[in-house]
Amino acid sequence: MAKKPYQKEDKASHPLFTYVDNRIFRRPTYRSFIALLDNYVAQTGISETVGGQERMENRAFIDAIMETGPMQFCHSYCRANAKHEGSVPSDLTGFKKLLHRIWFELYYRERGGRPDSSGFEHVFVGEVRDNKVSGFHNWVRFYLEEKKGNVDYKGYIKPRGRNNAVTDENDNILTIQFTWNGYEKFVGSNFMGVSPEFEFALYTMCFLVGDESNFVELNTGTDYFELEVKVHTMARDKIGTSYVEALGHYE
Repeated sequence: MAKKPYQKEDKASHPLFTYVDNRIFRRPTYRSFIALLDNYVAQTGISETVGGQERMENRAFIDAIMETGPMQFCHSYCRANAKHEGSVPSDLTGFKKLLHRIWFELYYRERGGRPDSSGFEHVFVGEVRDNKVSGFHNWVRFYLEEKKGNVDYKGYIKPRGRNNAVTDENDNILTIQFTWNGYEKFVGSNFMGVSPEFEFALYTMCFLVGDESNFVELNTGTDYFELEVKVHTMARDKIGTSYVEALGHYE
């Protein structure tokens, strides 16, 4: 059921996901993505440690997504539109190193603390800061945590629309409210049903060659969305957060 961001009561009597074809998780990009989700401590202010196994998993994920069309387009697009000459490597090895730096290298999110965060952890895994959920913008992560009973979906927040478009199971963008392990996320916008490489490519392009706010129009064939993709920098040259906001939804 639709609700306003300030409403704290649970408006959803059922989980967000009633069915997902789990065969999709056998694909290399999904499989390597899911392997990363248990590599982090949710609470900010606690140092993250990256061992040999975690480094191997990071590389395996980057290798897998770079085999796909979205990330190959991302590489070509970023090379063609680089803000500074040489800032986006033309060779695949160099580009993979750049992806690792902006997404996986650690920095501190708590002022004066130790390295406790990364762009990947914040955007795709989720963190807890000041007793609230921070980041957590990925549908696969949401689905898997909901299956475990760690997520309680509380309802969706309807975007603006000139003709009062209906929110239904065909939508690829949802703005939702939920709790994760008891911590609240009052407003969270997620792509639904898209691949890890799609999100990774979109957010990478916005970070490397876009602006802090990027307006995007999305036509899914059944719905039309006006979107704003936001991306912010941390530690001078790394992704602090990136997420999508639905500004309008039309049919």
